[in-house]
Amino acid sequence: MTEETHILVIFPHPDDETFSSAGTLAQYSDQGVPITYACLTLGQMGRNLGNPPIATRESLPHIREKELEKAAQAIGITDLRKMGLRDKTVEFEPHDEMDQMIQNLIDETNPSTIISFYPGYAVHPDHEATAESVVRTVERIDTHKRPKLHLVAFSNDAVEALGEPDIVNDISAYKTRKYHAFKAHQSQTGPFLEQLANPKANASGAPKEAEAFLTTETFWTYQFND
Repeated sequence: MTEETHILVIFPHPDDETFSSAGTLAQYSDQGVPITYACLTLGQMGRNLGNPPIATRESLPHIREKELEKAAQAIGITDLRKMGLRDKTVEFEPHDEMDQMIQNLIDETNPSTIISFYPGYAVHPDHEATAESVVRTVERIDTHKRPKLHLVAFSNDAVEALGEPDIVNDISAYKTRKYHAFKAHQSQTGPFLEQLANPKANASGAPKEAEAFLTTETFWTYQFND
């Protein structure tokens, strides 16, 4: 973990921050590094309503907003921005408007590092659109002023295509904080929470996978071709 002055986190959905980087962000928070989290949507179109259901289609946006706030609190994020885009439509946002929104965040916060998704390896269309906009925007910045990009890749072929991640962060000391962030997103994470809480009760391979989610987070540093 390098010394940082400000972390800017940009993800499209509530819970993206928790799955990808809650432990790392909690670590930065404890080190006193300012963190700004720009969550582009409220996950209004999330497939899950809780298990058992705790939401309806009408109430889900409000519930997910409250879950986002609770997760940010668990992680230690105090500067949470809700950017007001609509879930599952980020890919249709005009590129110039998306890029300007991200540039405005960069101008305001002057981050040393941005955490987001890696374009081409982020699986979901909203993830990909977010990743592409982040990279486009940062690429336009003078090389000596650019923040670092520490990006998350979830696709099955990520390691084969990109190589091993250059940042492998041991978050064992923060696994309780990450678990509580998962718990905050209960409308979406119910079955996964059961696995995290009792991995031995699951199928072969599940314990190792569940433990890995709580003890290790990985990132690729994006390299520009200039």
